[in-house]
Amino acid sequence: MKKFIKIFSLLSLMGFYTIDAQQVVKKDTLSGTELTITMDSRVNDALAAIEDRCAKTAGTKVSSGIDDDAPAKPAKIFVPSRELTNAEICRKNPRILGFKIQITTVKSNEEANEIKAYFRKRFPNLKVETDASLRPNYKILAGSYFSKQSAAVDLAKIKEYFKSAMPVQYRVFCAEAK
Repeated sequence: MKKFIKIFSLLSLMGFYTIDAQQVVKKDTLSGTELTITMDSRVNDALAAIEDRCAKTAGTKVSSGIDDDAPAKPAKIFVPSRELTNAEICRKNPRILGFKIQITTVKSNEEANEIKAYFRKRFPNLKVETDASLRPNYKILAGSYFSKQSAAVDLAKIKEYFKSAMPVQYRVFCAEAK
């Protein structure tokens, strides 16, 4: 049995020496740092073939790792010469940083529901919601606006019933905003 283990060990050790591994130095595509990888030469050839195919389909140059000192051209960024309209902003970002009118802050969910019901009776055209992120306190918020100026008309009407109402910055759905 001991002879069998010795023979098996010797054959296993010789088997590892037959694997053709080499050290390959590649350049990182993002930062340009050199990476040293130990791999089989067949794997390296397969990776190089895949990189070449990707380069041909994309129409760009793949870094070869040998002479990449030439500066890469940055991607062009389109900057319009005019201010974007609300529709253009909404197309790019469905949820933006806008404004809501904070009606009041209360201590319980039941109280928040009562105020919301009262608010809906007075202002049926404005959407009202509860923000429970400050538990145990609840914020009651109304409307969605792009700016404080666009909220000013509704704020003046709301202040007749809720003296503590004020505009606050809040994430709003662009399609709902005024």
